[in-house]
Amino acid sequence: MPIKIATWNVNSIKSRLGIVTGWLKTNSPDIVLLQELKCETAAFPYMEIEDLGYNVAVNGQKTYNGVAVLSKFPIEEVIKDLPGDEADSHARYIEAVVSVSGNIVRAASVYVPNGQSVGSDKFAYKLKFLERLCENTRKLLEYDEIFVLGGDYNVAPEAIDVFDAARLDGSICFHPEERARLNALMHLGLTDTFRSSYPEARQYSWWDYRAGSFQQNLGMRIDMLLASPRAADLVIAAGIDEHPRALEKASDHAPVWVEIQEAGNPSLEN
Repeated sequence: MPIKIATWNVNSIKSRLGIVTGWLKTNSPDIVLLQELKCETAAFPYMEIEDLGYNVAVNGQKTYNGVAVLSKFPIEEVIKDLPGDEADSHARYIEAVVSVSGNIVRAASVYVPNGQSVGSDKFAYKLKFLERLCENTRKLLEYDEIFVLGGDYNVAPEAIDVFDAARLDGSICFHPEERARLNALMHLGLTDTFRSSYPEARQYSWWDYRAGSFQQNLGMRIDMLLASPRAADLVIAAGIDEHPRALEKASDHAPVWVEIQEAGNPSLEN
């Protein structure tokens, strides 16, 4: 069977728990990367998630941020710090090494800062965070592993990824400086699994709660699963599931997923 990996900014795991567990039951992804948990590590709903067959690694924070890796396979190692700024206490990164039939799969969940407003301190923090993410990923790619870096990047890569490029150009999540840093990350050798599967698709992963944005499809594609060369060679399907976004009291993000070749395939062997 293929390995299905998903990423989803749930915008409060406690507020969306029923929606999240329902989606997990229906779609049964093997590895799930969650963002914006909005709860401390100890307050994560472990029982409800573990009852669905998942091992859980959490990097939580009270009220804000928070990321997690859920895996139906054993989790061998967990890293919660993004190097480059010892003073940064925000829970925005978690990386797990997963054992899939004796093969190593590295999966990381990242929640890039929004940046609030161009020119602000938070915008500068966002740019620096992307630079740190790029440098850390550069080192991880030296391992030549099956590696997927998924999450809410809070940056839409190209004009096709936003509902109105001319109107949004220069604004938060579509500013040239943000896009340049995201491009630097992808140019390390990562593949945007959705865009490589659908080069001309205009589909989004986030819609503002305000002004009927979802109903009018005024969205942005800011949630992505980026694959290392070894992982990209194994991709067999990818997509964005908009259904959960249409539910009552939904997250403003939709799950993004990718399937790679089954763990028993010789091409996954080290």
